Amino acid sequence: MIESKEGVVSRILSDGDEMQELDVEVGGRHAKAICYPPLTGSVAVGDKVLLNTTAVRLDLGSGGRHFVMANLSSPEHRMSEGAGHIMKLRYTPSQARVLCAEEEGSPHRAAIEAFSDLGGTPVVIGGLHSMVAPVCAAIKSMRQDLRIVYIMTDGACLPLAFSRTVRDLKDKQIISATVTCGNAFGGDLETVTKFSALAAARAALGADVIMVAMGVGIAGTGTRLGNAGLEVGEWVNAVAALKGEPVVVPRLSFADQRKRHVGISHHTITALSEVALARATITLPKLPPEQSDVVKRQIAASDLYEDHSIYEADGSVAIEALQANGFRVTTMGRGPEDDPAFFLACGSAAQFVCMIAGADRN
Repeated sequence: MIESKEGVVSRILSDGDEMQELDVEVGGRHAKAICYPPLTGSVAVGDKVLLNTTAVRLDLGSGGRHFVMANLSSPEHRMSEGAGHIMKLRYTPSQARVLCAEEEGSPHRAAIEAFSDLGGTPVVIGGLHSMVAPVCAAIKSMRQDLRIVYIMTDGACLPLAFSRTVRDLKDKQIISATVTCGNAFGGDLETVTKFSALAAARAALGADVIMVAMGVGIAGTGTRLGNAGLEVGEWVNAVAALKGEPVVVPRLSFADQRKRHVGISHHTITALSEVALARATITLPKLPPEQSDVVKRQIAASDLYEDHSIYEADGSVAIEALQANGFRVTTMGRGPEDDPAFFLACGSAAQFVCMIAGADRN
């Protein structure tokens, strides 16, 4: 199941406490690799490393890198001192201790224990990581007063450090803080469940708006039930259970060559028609008539008009906000000029949130 090879670190392309990007020599060839120091310790030029080469062998997309499994030149490193007894990546050779916000010893435990509900806080739920920047940048461009907290789920990439987008969003003060839940790790706060993640975002981090989406990448099989995007429906249920306002960004495209992703993707339709048990607001952009007709037929055929609320707005604010902040975001390799519907849907969600969100929600 795992292909592994030994390599040698030839260059460190970027160096950080949470992630190192490397050039490694493997079998006489140079390749890119990722090292996560919290899992393996950091590496230096000349170190011999054991690499997981599976993703490159399979020619995967965003996950198609080698990953350091161990530093063979320095195989032992001590666990840092401090509190925390929750393991992420549990029962694997990479399991790592974290201090979760809800456990004893956390300075946020009392706030989470005192949490009762979200009190109508809007929670934007996206099915892809590429939705995070356009939604959040658009919200902030319209409402500087809103504090946005991003929850990264464990539906795709697990280390938050892998996302340059999130680093940029924090550097530009578009998102205020991050939470990683389940087996995802590396957020400002760690949590065990999606419910405690929502509680932490609101009660411990003071979110006015919560953005929820998986990390980089998505696992899918082309089947109705075999894709990680179904978690959108699960998050609708969780937000509703905690008395928040679930807002779903549909995955829209009129550039994708795969029929199942044209118009509203089957990922979104299945999540909202078969998994979500609570009512959500689905935000749609204003589209050309022929595209709008496709979307309306899909919504009607899936009974989404009956089960959910539909909000429609222009949505162009997302594209404008990305440009204003210098973000180059793509989805499946396509930018706003190639697949505008995707980004306009993100902007529509931002407009809806700015309409209903209050700067001070108690």
